[in-house]
Amino acid sequence: MNDTQEHKINILVTLDENYIPHLNVMLSTLVRFNPNCFFDVYLLHTSIREEALHTTNRVLGDAGRLIPVAALDLALEHAPTTSRYPKEIYYRIFAARYLPETIDRILYLDPDLVINGSILPLYQLPMEEYYFAAASHIDSLRLLHKVNELRLDMTEDSPYINSGVILMNLDRLRREQNYDDVFSFIEKREEFLMLPDQDIISSLYGSKIYALDAFRYNMTERLYLAHSPFEKDLDLDWVRKHSVVIHYCGRNKPWKENYIGHLDIFYKEAVAKMESDGNI
Repeated sequence: MNDTQEHKINILVTLDENYIPHLNVMLSTLVRFNPNCFFDVYLLHTSIREEALHTTNRVLGDAGRLIPVAALDLALEHAPTTSRYPKEIYYRIFAARYLPETIDRILYLDPDLVINGSILPLYQLPMEEYYFAAASHIDSLRLLHKVNELRLDMTEDSPYINSGVILMNLDRLRREQNYDDVFSFIEKREEFLMLPDQDIISSLYGSKIYALDAFRYNMTERLYLAHSPFEKDLDLDWVRKHSVVIHYCGRNKPWKENYIGHLDIFYKEAVAKMESDGNI
C-alpha cells in the first residue's frame, strides 16, 4: 500500500480463462473508482495458466495484488455434481474453506460487471450474525418468490439473491457452516435447481443474508428497464450517480453485438479507458 491507499479490501473472483478479458475490465473500474483502496484479489480456480494473467496484473498495478488459489480439495471428490452443476458451483459457497484464516471478510464480484463508485461502504457493512450480504432482484415479484419458496422449500421471508455480488463473513462461516447440509440439499432438490449457487445460498442461509439495495449494488438491465419508464428519476444519469455496481448478468452481454438495453455504455466507457491506458 502507498500513502494514498488508506483501506485494504479483499476481493474474490472465480472464473476460467475465457472470462479473463472481462475480469480485467471489471478490475480496471474497481481500481479507478476506488483510488484510496488497496486490493488483495483472490482468484479461486482449477486450471488458469500463470501466463494468462499478465494483463490482469498490469491492470491492478500498484493498486493491488492478484493471489491465485488452486481449488484442489479432496473433500469435494464425492460432492454431488452433474453436467449442469459442476464442482465449481461450490467455490463461492465454500469460499471460507479455501481462503486464508487471517482474513475475516471478502467481497465476491462476478467478472461480468463494472464498478461505478466507492465499494468501501459496502465492504465495511456490519455483518454481525449474517453470513452473506447480497441483493435480490425479485423482492417485489411475489409470484416469482412464491415459485422459489415451493421449488426450494424456502421460507416466505428468505430473500432470493443474485450471487454476482456477495459480501462474505468468513469468520462466522468458518465456525458455523456445515458442508454436509449443502450436499444433502442438492441431493434432495437436484431436479428443482435452476441457478445452483443462488438456489443453495438463498434456501439454506436465508435468515443469515443481509439484504443489499439492488439499485445501488447490483443494477442490471432488467432492473433498469422494469423501472425507468415509470420512475422519472431513474435514467442513465441516476445510474451514473447512484449505482456502485452494474451487473451484466444472464446472456445479454455488452461485449456481444446483439446486446439489448442501455447500460452497455458503462462497459464501453471502461473498455475505452483501458485502451487509452494501454491495457488492451
